[in-house]
Amino acid sequence: MAETDTFLHLARPLGPVIVGAQPTTAPLNVVVQPQAIFSILDHSLRRNADQERVIGTLLGVRSEDGTEVEIRNCFAVGHTETAEQVEVDMEYQKQMLALHLRANPREVLVGWYATSAELNTFSALIQNFYGGQGDGTWPHPAVHLTVSTVPGQDIEARTYISAPVGVTAERAADSAAFIPVPHEIRYGDAEKSGLELLSGAKDREDRSTGILTDIESLERAIEEVLGMLERVSNYVNSVLDEESPPSSVLGQFLINALALAPKVDPADIERDFNNHIQDVLVISYLANTIRTQIDLSNRLATAALTTGSADGLGGAAAEGGQQKGGREGRGGHRGGRGRGE
Repeated sequence: MAETDTFLHLARPLGPVIVGAQPTTAPLNVVVQPQAIFSILDHSLRRNADQERVIGTLLGVRSEDGTEVEIRNCFAVGHTETAEQVEVDMEYQKQMLALHLRANPREVLVGWYATSAELNTFSALIQNFYGGQGDGTWPHPAVHLTVSTVPGQDIEARTYISAPVGVTAERAADSAAFIPVPHEIRYGDAEKSGLELLSGAKDREDRSTGILTDIESLERAIEEVLGMLERVSNYVNSVLDEESPPSSVLGQFLINALALAPKVDPADIERDFNNHIQDVLVISYLANTIRTQIDLSNRLATAALTTGSADGLGGAAAEGGQQKGGREGRGGHRGGRGRGE
C-alpha cells in the first residue's frame, strides 16, 4: 500500500478573542515560489558552523477567504539557540519587515521558516510570536515552512499551521500544536528554464554549465515533446496489448489533452512556421543593420572630434608664431631708430 500524507485540521482559537473579530484556522493550501526556496538555501549555506538551523520571515499574498497562501519572498532573521534558550532579533525583524512591505505593498507577513524538520518548544515560541496580534499574522494563522538541508539528502519541505493546546497560562507562550497543511512548489515557464539550466550542472565535476542559444533551446524543447509523445504512445500500446493495467483517469486526461489540440492541416503548420522563421530573419537583419549604423555614426563623430581638435591646436600654434614674429620685427625697428639718432 502506498504511503500518503494525511492531514487533520483543528478549528481552535489562535489567541485571546477581541470583540467583533474572530480568528480562523481554516484549512490552508500553501504555494511556494522557487525564489523563496533559493533564498532559504542560500541562508543555510551562509550560516555559522555552530548553528544547527537558521530562521527567517516569509512574505507573500493571501486569498480573500484566507484558505490559500502564496509564499513569494523571505528574508533572514538572526537568532541564537542553545539547549536552554533561544534569542531572536525582533527589532531587526520589524525593521526589515517594514522595508519589505514598503518596497512590495501587495505582500504581507505570512509566517516564518526554519532549515530543520524538528519541531520543539522553541519552534512553538517563535510560531506564537509570528501568529500573535499586532505585528503578527492574527487573525490568520502563521505558516511555518521547514526545509531540510542535510548534506547528501534530498531537500524536503513541509508546511504547518498551529493551534494552542490546553496547558496553563504560564506555558501558553511556548506551547502549540503544529498541524501539517498541503503545499506545492509552483513555477512558471521562465523559472522552469532556469531550474533546468541549473540542474544541468549537477553531473559535472566543475559544477558549471553553458547558456543555451535560442536555437539550442528550441531543439531541446522539441526533443522533450517528442520524448513525452513517445512515452504516451508506448503506454497506450502496452494497454492495448494488455501488458499494462488501464487507467480511466489517465485515459480521460489524455482525451481532454487531445481535444485541446487544434485541427490544423500539417501543410498549414509548415507554411506558418516558415513565415515565422522569415519574420525572425528579417528582424535579425534589421537589428544588425541598425547596430552597424549606430557604430558607424559613433566612429564618424569620434573622428570629427579628433580632427577638429588637431586643427585647433595647429591653428593656435601658427597664430602664436605670427604674433611672436611681429613683436620681434617691431622691436628691431625701434632699435634701429635709436642707433640712428
